[in-house]
Amino acid sequence: MRSTAMNAENSGFAVNRVAVDAPWRWLGAGWRDMWAAPVQSLGYGICVVGGGLIIVTALWRLNLSSLIPVALGVFAIIGPLLALCLYELSRRLEAGEPPALLPIKFAGPRSPIQVAYIGFFLLFAALVWLRVAIMLYALFSSANYVPMSEFARFVVSTPAGIFMLAIGTAVGGAIAFAIYTFTVISIPMLMHERTDAFTAIASCINAIRTSPGAMLLWAWLIAVLTAAGVATFFLGLALVFPLLGHATWHAYRDLRPKV
Repeated sequence: MRSTAMNAENSGFAVNRVAVDAPWRWLGAGWRDMWAAPVQSLGYGICVVGGGLIIVTALWRLNLSSLIPVALGVFAIIGPLLALCLYELSRRLEAGEPPALLPIKFAGPRSPIQVAYIGFFLLFAALVWLRVAIMLYALFSSANYVPMSEFARFVVSTPAGIFMLAIGTAVGGAIAFAIYTFTVISIPMLMHERTDAFTAIASCINAIRTSPGAMLLWAWLIAVLTAAGVATFFLGLALVFPLLGHATWHAYRDLRPKV
């Protein structure tokens, strides 16, 4: 069960301590929201995933198919920002308002600017990941382009490929966890509360410190569901993306003192 907020009267980044199994409850609430407004939720998921497929197809046609895994990493990094409309849809359902993705209601006039700060951070992280991935690829492939038809064999059957995969996974995992640490509830919080980006990020860090078991489980569920969505040739991602977006809103509502 949720406990009282910790030092809510003294700290703008106070959070509630939640049970380890709380992420399953967030997913359940997200699932209900998705089917309470299926046209908006699934339609938005299809549009976002469709945009990703256009980028993947373009990379393939430009003979840059080895960059497709990098593009998927960028998608995962900016995912919290892309889900902005889904947070708004869940807010409206919670408030008993007609379900709609737009316009997005912010708590105060400066809130869009604060959300933009988080967006700039995510874009910067995506650029860092892009540069790291390209450098690793160039280093371990001896700067020779490996076509997609040979890329999988290169990664799993050569020492250079295996080493590149191990280092890339470690670096990518570190970047992904840093993104998660700073954004797990920050964007819905900035939409719903009169606060700033630094307070929202501090709330995310405080949530992980206060409920480490639940937050690690939530990170694992996001990673597994996203990987499953990609593994189904993006078809499952059209369902997973709105599900995680709605669930993130409920994670925020569970972790933050009610406002």
